[in-house]
Formats: sequence, structure tokens, C-alpha cells
Amino acid sequence: MASENWLTDDFYKALGVSEDASESDIKKAYRKLSRKYHPDLNPDDKQAEKKFKEISEAYDVLSDKKQREEYDQIRRYGAAGMGGFGGGGFGGGSYTGYPGADAFGGFSNGGAGINIDDLLGGLFGGSAGGSRRSAGFTSADFGGMGGGGFGGAQHAAPEESTTSTRISLAQAYTGATVTVFLPDGSHTEARIPAGIKDGQKVRLRGKGLRGGDLKVTVRVSDDSVYSREGNNLVMRAPVTLAEAVDGAVIEVPLPDASTVKLRLAPGQVGRRLRAKGRGFKAKGGDGDLLVIPEIVLPTKLSAEAQEAFDKFVKLAPQENPRKDLLKKAK
Repeated sequence: MASENWLTDDFYKALGVSEDASESDIKKAYRKLSRKYHPDLNPDDKQAEKKFKEISEAYDVLSDKKQREEYDQIRRYGAAGMGGFGGGGFGGGSYTGYPGADAFGGFSNGGAGINIDDLLGGLFGGSAGGSRRSAGFTSADFGGMGGGGFGGAQHAAPEESTTSTRISLAQAYTGATVTVFLPDGSHTEARIPAGIKDGQKVRLRGKGLRGGDLKVTVRVSDDSVYSREGNNLVMRAPVTLAEAVDGAVIEVPLPDASTVKLRLAPGQVGRRLRAKGRGFKAKGGDGDLLVIPEIVLPTKLSAEAQEAFDKFVKLAPQENPRKDLLKKAK
């Protein structure tokens, strides 16, 4: 939904992309800039914090197809349309952008009967009344325009605001409370539920501008240990050669600092071990933990260990494990 700065802020410039940039280009630009200016990486840096808010708002709008269309329409027609009042501003002078308009002070009663809601709605691609605001203006903001010019002061309607935040995969697993920034520079706390996926949105009732709702787009960073498949939590766990050959019970950590024990059968390396219900939280049922065992071979063997290993190789059957690989690939 449009914010009052859509007429003045260049979101494409904020992300350093062209106006015809693809969704992929916009996403790449945002990821690069968010890593550079993220508050966690720039503590007590007000300029970085301000820049991060700017790119977050820009990405939130440009990554949403509907909002991007509305924003582009405002950029094309909004500024030109507003400039028609009073010859380039909000001062005096004749307004000739529409028939029946004598001056910005009011539309003549004898003209075409232009309705300010219809005018602004047509200009910005949607209704200008109600609690939804286009480009930050509603008919209420003009105090009423109908022969009498500006009326008395009006209370601005609650406005739905949008922002975005980036969290770690561990925070997505456990849930988290994070600080998010509003378009006007203020901030508030947002509770991110456990199990949230990258790109999902959280609505905060009454935390937006003027008491409206705040819609937060959540971005989840990649992790060096874990990954996500649907609602399953996936990780690779190193095991010794002895554990792989003889089998063992292995213990692995979870993002919430708890641990899970899994039984590794002899020769089961490469096959996924599953712990039911230990994945991401989900309404339809929690996901599973999937552990992929990977052998870590010993290095820098002593002469005695090398001799024993050579003897083992001669005694153990050494079939070619890749002999059926070509058949499976066809």
C-alpha cells in the first residue's frame, strides 16, 4: 500500500537498479546492500541504519508485483498531476489540468462536477477515500474541496504500513522478537513466529503509521550448517570411519541449542537419518530433522596405522562402487 513518500523517493535508485530491472536483479541488489548496511554489522552507525531502512522499504515495494505497479503508476502520473495545481505547486494560479477547475482553492460549481475522490482515485489507480491512502493523500487531507476551498482540519485515517526485516535460520526455527523500522524512521518490536519461511509476511495490528497495521516481510538468511526443505530441517553430520563401518549412535545439535540422538546403522553413510517432528513448526504438522552422515577420513596416519590400513584394504572386499553409476544415470 502506498506510503506518503512514494512521490518523492526513488526506490530504483535506492537499490541501484534500472526501472526495467527483473525480479531477480532486484533481489540480488537488495541482498548485497542489506548485508552491507545491516544494523547488526554496523552497530551505532546511524547512516548505515538509515540506508538499511531505505533499501528495505524499496525492496518491500519493488518485490511485490502489485505494489510495484502502483508505485510505477504514481511515478509516471502522480508528480505531473500534482504539479498541475497552481502552475507547478500548491500556490495560487489557475488549475487547468481538468475541466471545471477555476483554481486550487476549489472546483467551480458550474464545471464538470469533478469529485476529488474520483480525481485522486483515477490519478493514482485506486480509491482515494476510506482508510486506504494513495501517495499519502485523501480527500480528507484537503479539508474538503467543493466551492468553499479548504475546510477545517481533518484527522488522518489509520494507514497500513509496510517494512521488511532479515533474520537468521535459527531465528526462523525458534521464533524471535526483532526490531523493525517504519517508513517514517520510527521503530517497533515485531514477534516473528517459529517456522516462518523466507518471504512470508507478518501483520502487526495497530503498529503502523497513525495506528494502522504494519505488514512485515521476513527474509531468512542462509545458514552454514542447516538448510530447509519444505518444513524439514536438513543438516550434514560428520562421522568417523569406525562409526560408518560398525554403526553408532550419533548426537547432533539443533538451532535451539537442544540435541537429538540418532542411530546410524553399519554402512548407512549417505542415507538420511530422520527425527520425526524435529523440523520447523507448521500448522499442518511439524517438519522432520533430516541428517546426512558424511565420513571424515583420518589424515596424517602413523607408519603403524598406515601399515594396518594397507592390510585392511587387502583383506576387505574392494568392489567398484561406481560400476552401476552409468546405468543409473541413463
